[in-house]
Amino acid sequence: MSDSFTISDEQRDYSTFGLSGNPFPYSPVPDDEPLVYCGQEDVTDRISETVSSVLSTGKSKHLVVTGKYGNGKSHTLKYTRSLVRDREDVLVGYVAQPGDGFLDIYHEFVYDIGFDRMQELSYEFLAEVARTETDRNPMGASSMKSLIDDGEVLLSDLVPTAVQRLSDVTKFADFARAIVHLIYEDTNLYAWQWLTAEGLRYEQRKEMEIHSAIDDDTSAVRAFTALKNMLLELGYTGVFMFVDEFERIAQLSPKDEQATLNSIRHLMDQNGNGLCILFGCAPEVWQDVMSEYHAFSERIGQEVALQPLTEEKVHTLVEGYLNLVRENGSEGIEPFTEEGLQVVLQRSQGNIRQILSICSRVLDDAVDDHHSGQIGEELVIGTLEEM
Repeated sequence: MSDSFTISDEQRDYSTFGLSGNPFPYSPVPDDEPLVYCGQEDVTDRISETVSSVLSTGKSKHLVVTGKYGNGKSHTLKYTRSLVRDREDVLVGYVAQPGDGFLDIYHEFVYDIGFDRMQELSYEFLAEVARTETDRNPMGASSMKSLIDDGEVLLSDLVPTAVQRLSDVTKFADFARAIVHLIYEDTNLYAWQWLTAEGLRYEQRKEMEIHSAIDDDTSAVRAFTALKNMLLELGYTGVFMFVDEFERIAQLSPKDEQATLNSIRHLMDQNGNGLCILFGCAPEVWQDVMSEYHAFSERIGQEVALQPLTEEKVHTLVEGYLNLVRENGSEGIEPFTEEGLQVVLQRSQGNIRQILSICSRVLDDAVDDHHSGQIGEELVIGTLEEM
């Protein structure tokens, strides 16, 4: 057996620095629910204005956040998502990258919402119908579910009317049937598969009286619009969709790239109310889109660019992470010194991903070397030379 490895589950002790752990991620990929965000004022102002406009007026508005790799696009989108997803009057979905077309965007969006949330929407719509079709007055998904489970309301009294009313609202009868079938134990997984565009056998669709499939960009746009219209009928303000790594469309063939952009344009045209899409995109790809696909880029109209962090912002970012694990009540950038962070800034050139990666490595090396003082210029340079 080789003794070259020294694998251990022993944890490092950061107490020398007054910390309970290393707050900087080893792999600087943003958390789904980021606790720290170092905002750039023009970026946060523009995002705030876009989101607030949709929330206050109900009119659709869209925005592109550009920035080079590692400058915080994903972090910005995920942090914004965390700010709006807990609101009860909107539905929020995150798409990690656009895939091969709008069908993939739709699939990722619905999948991010999840089966439980979609089933909850189904119960909410049935509650809406029950309030007009029965003498019951369920005020939400859970009370509707209780009435059905207790046998106080029969599905046979509600479903025909619910399907008809939802078909009228969405102009998509198959979508209406799939939504309603989310509450049946024997068909809810089939309905979920259909709604997520995963494909169903003919026999499975027949069991739900569904005649079509969501299998191309056009049907995906139709299904997305149907979902949004159902939400507006239920009193929601709208839908927020976050599409990250939009620069991946440049990897598609010119034909597929144009088809994807056209599908998103059609989605925007068909949803003048209740829709907000925030894209994260590399600036060079967005410039190409702006110059070559006017019909698409004009629908968005707004772009805001993330810049490399300044010295002041680096301090704010590092302090924010350190505050997550402080034990001794210290403040500011301790145990890092001003000179130490200057080196981090110079080497990273203000790139957030690199700043976090360097700080994480430097802190671990300081602990491993039993360093007990402040983390200054010399220690940071020593670590960087080994990276």
